[in-house]
Amino acid sequence: MIDLLKKGLALGLGFAIMSKEQIEKAVDELVKKGEVSVTESKELVNELVQKGEEQQQEVNTKIQEQFQKLLGELKIPTHADIERLEKRIANLENQLGNVQEHTPGND
Repeated sequence: MIDLLKKGLALGLGFAIMSKEQIEKAVDELVKKGEVSVTESKELVNELVQKGEEQQQEVNTKIQEQFQKLLGELKIPTHADIERLEKRIANLENQLGNVQEHTPGND
């Protein structure tokens, strides 16, 4: 049964979306059925929680990558793009102001 739970982890997001309490409850059921000892149950819970967190991190990374890819394909400017353009505009405004100050007749 432990192997089945571990295989379940490898197959999908099952434990990635389960809370620690839900995992503990599932493992407690295995203890009650005599399929896992109390000592093994603590190790199993820790392992499943850790693997769930790893899966969740992988999912988050994949979502972020796909989102960035989509933004690139749609040509939607990022926050960094907008900041860069704002700095360029500020520089150009400063340069224009300097030119206007030194233009005859603007004294």
